[in-house]
Amino acid sequence: METTRANTATLDEAVLGAALMAGSANVIMQLARPGVGYGVVESKVHSGNLFHHPVKRTRTTLSYLAVATMGTDEDKRHYRRAVNTAHVHVRSTEPSPVEYNAFDRNLQLWVAACLYKGFEDTYDVFLGGIAPERVDEFYQEASALGTTLQVRREMWPADRDAFEEYWTESLDAVSIDDTVRDYLTAIVDLKFADRVSRLLFGRFHRFVTTGFLPRRFRDEMRLGWTSRQERRWRALMTAVGAVAKRLPRPLRQFPFNLCLWDVRRRIRAGRPLV
Repeated sequence: METTRANTATLDEAVLGAALMAGSANVIMQLARPGVGYGVVESKVHSGNLFHHPVKRTRTTLSYLAVATMGTDEDKRHYRRAVNTAHVHVRSTEPSPVEYNAFDRNLQLWVAACLYKGFEDTYDVFLGGIAPERVDEFYQEASALGTTLQVRREMWPADRDAFEEYWTESLDAVSIDDTVRDYLTAIVDLKFADRVSRLLFGRFHRFVTTGFLPRRFRDEMRLGWTSRQERRWRALMTAVGAVAKRLPRPLRQFPFNLCLWDVRRRIRAGRPLV
């Protein structure tokens, strides 16, 4: 029996390869919640460590986003099982400064909320924003960013206004200490990449990442930002968006569509997904 698609065109339109420019900023937002931050910093899942396996970690992250936004229900079931296998090992120990568990639905909801904000922000920056009459449809479809893991559908705030309340209240729990900040700063400076990539793209990556960060997170990271940098960043994003709008959908969605193809290939071949 053919599996029905789990999304409609609205969320599908927000899947942009250009959005990868906001990737590190979104990681910072997610890890700004101490339970998530220490869950990643202290993780014993060596195969998923960005600094040891940058290509694999990037692939699995993009694959999750591709499955959550463009995948079928069957794709999601397979990916949920694969991620759960890795998440079993992610839990705090007695020396941990904060308590965390990768199966904590509230922490997963926060991560999903950050992902949603990322999609919303990049849609706004590159495509000019979601039409008001489509905001609710877009928002409801985005619940898959959480329900693809353990977040129950009823946990997703009822509408966009309820989400804004949740987001504002959740900012009270945002706090980046020195340990997590050092880890995130290493990401901002591309310390996981080879020396040539760091030299060529390090400053640019820091500039783009800082521009995508909301001020609260930028301040937590102690990243400076001037009005002149803001104007330069806006001009760059406008130029990138102008190109993205004109690309055929397969090119606009690359590499997310490639990651989804790879997930399905791995499922058929019985290969690990994460």
